[in-house]
Amino acid sequence: QVQLVESGGGLVQPGGSLRLSCAASGRTFCSYGMGWFRQSPGKEREFVARISRSGGGTLYADSVKGRFTIARDNAKNTVYLQMNSLKPEDTAVYYCARDRTAGGTRSSAGYDYWGQGTQVTVSS
Repeated sequence: QVQLVESGGGLVQPGGSLRLSCAASGRTFCSYGMGWFRQSPGKEREFVARISRSGGGTLYADSVKGRFTIARDNAKNTVYLQMNSLKPEDTAVYYCARDRTAGGTRSSAGYDYWGQGTQVTVSS
């Protein structure tokens, strides 16, 4: 069983920054790609970013490209999401998840383990 625990959410002003962390249990962390998704009230869960097993490949939603950076530290079993230039529309619960596909996907159906989520609120 894999457990994913997110942290780092909070309240930030527009234009500010936050760094989210996702700590994973188990010995297979480095064998899987990892992703971040987010969900706002009344909206479907949407893809944010994905990183390959080694960290050498990344994928971003157009809405966050150039502002968010996904990274991982396999020695610490942790994946990160650095969020800069935050906007009110970035307000959501952010989830990390394990990608069970070989080639990487933006679809939530391709992810098999999920964290409990961390709230990010961007407001003045």
